[in-house]
Amino acid sequence: MNAPFSMARPNLRLVPAALGLSTALVFSSCALGPDYRRPEVAQPAAFKGIRSPESAVPQVGRTWWTLFNDSELTALMEKTVAANLDIQAAMARVEQAHALVTVSGGALFPSVDAGATARRARSSSSSGSLSTIDGGTGTTHVTPAGRITNVFSLPLSLSYEIDLWGRLRRQLEASQNSAWASEDDLEFVRQTALASVAQGVFNIRYYDTQQDVLERTIELYRKQIELTQSKVRAGLALQTDLLQARTQLDAATAQMIDVRRAREKQEHAIAVLLGQAPEAFSMPRRPLTLSVPALPVGAPATLLRQRPDVARAERNLAAANAQIGVAEAAFLPTFSLTGSAGYQSTQLDGLTSWSNRVWSIGPSVSLPLFRGGELRGTLQQRRAAYQELVATYRSAVLGAYRDVEDQLTDLHLLADKADVLNATLVSARENARLTEIQYRQGIVPYLQVITANQTLLNDELASAQALNQRLTASVLLIKAIGGGWTDPRG
Repeated sequence: MNAPFSMARPNLRLVPAALGLSTALVFSSCALGPDYRRPEVAQPAAFKGIRSPESAVPQVGRTWWTLFNDSELTALMEKTVAANLDIQAAMARVEQAHALVTVSGGALFPSVDAGATARRARSSSSSGSLSTIDGGTGTTHVTPAGRITNVFSLPLSLSYEIDLWGRLRRQLEASQNSAWASEDDLEFVRQTALASVAQGVFNIRYYDTQQDVLERTIELYRKQIELTQSKVRAGLALQTDLLQARTQLDAATAQMIDVRRAREKQEHAIAVLLGQAPEAFSMPRRPLTLSVPALPVGAPATLLRQRPDVARAERNLAAANAQIGVAEAAFLPTFSLTGSAGYQSTQLDGLTSWSNRVWSIGPSVSLPLFRGGELRGTLQQRRAAYQELVATYRSAVLGAYRDVEDQLTDLHLLADKADVLNATLVSARENARLTEIQYRQGIVPYLQVITANQTLLNDELASAQALNQRLTASVLLIKAIGGGWTDPRG
């Protein structure tokens, strides 16, 4: 037997009318909270470290490593982009962030659910009839006293929050900015990994150059030991001269071991950056002979659009700004539209008959009256978080300016240093050659030979180190000016 329901024929035209009215209210209303504006940061007119015009300097592109004209470096950089685990983790974070945007956007649309229920109930004989409300359809079912009744229903429910104050839109805005921040973070991670690999390659080449210098030096020391041994046997040199020569050889050999140890550790670091186990990666021995490329540096104002870390800081700031609007909207009433439609009957047979149809629709409102300071505390926290990120953004901008100035200083002064070292190296080589001739002729003691040899070794290693430092500074300058990246959002 059918339950006694109100069976008035529904006016289905009310549903789209209600939804249309709700949509109009949403789009005609303004979102609470401040609209985002980029904070003011003092910008210098130009970088003081720029020495020459850049009209003839090639632009830095996304594949900036090709400026070094090294095929091995290019291959390693391409492997880094494809296999670096930090980059892959950052890509996964981007996917998560975009999924959260979808979640936040879904709250702006109606929620529609379907279900099915079956209940069996008995009312007390002494308590009168039993009234129950169906959770799916919202209709009331009355069971007479002392009777056992079955209730079957197939409800379709709808709920829709009317975003009158812009809470959901601000939440979507925050999620979108967080997603953009994750994209900027991906680019920052990519640039960091690529710069680390380039620096690692230069370091290994520097170690190879050190090994070449030390091997030549060790061979020279061995020959000098043979010469000193001959002079000692002839009574033309002291035994202490021979001991000094052997000590010098042992010191150079120990220095060679340290260089090899550093080289192997650098290979291990590059292997991890390539997503490989250390034992699976090695680089052939090759001295550092690359040239330092000329690099363009634009105006400080353009730097803000070229640095992913600055863009990331701004997007996080914009997200925090939107969260203020979410917190402000929490003080105001929440308006919702709920409805349901379906079939309900005390018998399973014929459940979907038109006579068993039920429906309900209506608005609801929820107003926070007392939360013990929760809402005010949340709003204060959001505003403080925004102020924190304002300082973080300004710090990122100033840090970007400093990075460029630091690397310009290094490039220019290290170039000057390299010129001095090259001139010193020429003098040191000639001094070592003449000192050895004078020692053979018995004009100078062996201590002077040791001094000349040590000076030559130090100058050769310093010259190689200066080249490595200049190449490293060029990579860091490329990273400092954005690595060929430009913020797609302007």
